[in-house]
Amino acid sequence: MNEQIPYFRQRLQEKLPPMRYEHSLGVSYTAMALAMRYEYDLDKAELAGLLHDCAKHYNDAEIIKKCRKHEIELKDAELKAPAVLHAKYGAWLAERRYGITDPDVLSAIRWHTTGRAGMTTLDKIIYIADYIEPRRDKAPDLPRMRKMAFEDLDLTMYAILEGTLLYLKKKGGTVDPMTNEAYEYFKKLTSPGR
Repeated sequence: MNEQIPYFRQRLQEKLPPMRYEHSLGVSYTAMALAMRYEYDLDKAELAGLLHDCAKHYNDAEIIKKCRKHEIELKDAELKAPAVLHAKYGAWLAERRYGITDPDVLSAIRWHTTGRAGMTTLDKIIYIADYIEPRRDKAPDLPRMRKMAFEDLDLTMYAILEGTLLYLKKKGGTVDPMTNEAYEYFKKLTSPGR
């Protein structure tokens, strides 16, 4: 176990609303379970899962302001769908405020909202763990997604991304181009005869 985990838990518990903190613990534990299944580093999975929402105590407007203050590039698409920005700012916070230097952990935090083409194993673990953790109950077809997550990470990424895009389209929400790119990547990767 990473010796800093109790310290990070304490800091997050002080900053995050109670349910967001519980969600972060759930993602951390789920990420460790997936890491065991896919023979990935448990410490990295635990840390990335715990810190993935470390910027969630700020609202969208505050995150935009902080990104500008710290000269973090903001794309037009991100400004149209600001809910994804907590991941980008969270990666910055994890590095600058929590002292995380591991590029794998920072990447997993950075891409846990939109996904991207060519995601690493840890990127996929955190993205999926965020979706399936035990306290989540609103996503459709969750039992199937939870089962699938322990069978094939790539198929699970495709299924979650497809569902997310359908949901956003139905709702009339703005889709970050990275999500579309990730969807096309996993669609091609998981299509028969790949």
